[in-house]
Amino acid sequence: MKRPIPVLIALAMTASALPYGASAESIAVFTKNTTNPFSKAIRTGADFAAKKLSIDVSHYVPTTADNAAEQTKLVDDAIAKKPDLIVFDPVENQKMVPAIDKMNAANIPVIEITDRAEGGKFVSAVLPDDYQLGLATARRLLKALDGKGNVVILEGIPTTTTSIERVKGFNDAIKEFPAVKLLASKSGNYQRRPSQDAMEGWIRQFPQIDGVLAANDSMAAAAAETLEKRNRKALVVGINGSKEAIDLIKADKMLATGEFNGFVIGCLAVEIAARSLRKQEVPKELVLKPAIYDKANYQQYEARAEMRECPTLAEEMKN
Repeated sequence: MKRPIPVLIALAMTASALPYGASAESIAVFTKNTTNPFSKAIRTGADFAAKKLSIDVSHYVPTTADNAAEQTKLVDDAIAKKPDLIVFDPVENQKMVPAIDKMNAANIPVIEITDRAEGGKFVSAVLPDDYQLGLATARRLLKALDGKGNVVILEGIPTTTTSIERVKGFNDAIKEFPAVKLLASKSGNYQRRPSQDAMEGWIRQFPQIDGVLAANDSMAAAAAETLEKRNRKALVVGINGSKEAIDLIKADKMLATGEFNGFVIGCLAVEIAARSLRKQEVPKELVLKPAIYDKANYQQYEARAEMRECPTLAEEMKN
């Protein structure tokens, strides 16, 4: 069976970074789709760290976004190639458990990233804490509002763990500030157009909006653009820690962004993989602590946002 074209392209790109005849440990990296910037950033971070650590990385990516059946087939393909280790971002937490069981049965160690699967065995995991990230990002906005004012929430995809946990964090932060009023909360589906439409409706409905809590940077950018277009002022925060958000922070169009950076996850997962294969100590689970970028500190994170410099495991463990 032929491998999907994006996988072949990714393999070729990775192989070209390795010296001819080089001998290296082999890692298969699974991400969810070919188009999402977050998944692309994971692959970039994995390749960046792999080159530095002399690791041979192959990428396995469903051509249809978040397709469990296709990812399962790619798992079979990877197992046949017998990589030394697999870094795995499951497209669905429950449906991919049988595929993880296959990796376990083949005695291939697995590192889990981004989303926690509902079964399977892993040598390590690199996971965000979406609730704490939402809580910390919201607190940054509400403190900037001096603990008072009217806010709205742009939710992500309602059924995803990331959105559920981030919005829970937003709401719990609002409860800490009795003088803050939540005017409305609506899904923008992590996309610009639905977020623009939601903001347009809120601007017509509410004469005063002081703050916008967006569950990702794309929605935050859409909110900021819509507010500017309608000559309205409000503080806006998002989540991703993207270059776009940093540029908007520099331009005083966004207040802050919480880091949920695929590049960082890819970097750390491959470093942990290398350490595990080389019989060095690795954490059983690395839960990333919230990092908030704003105008006071964005320079500290700019290289990460621009995918120019991998953080190290030692640095992350100290934070």
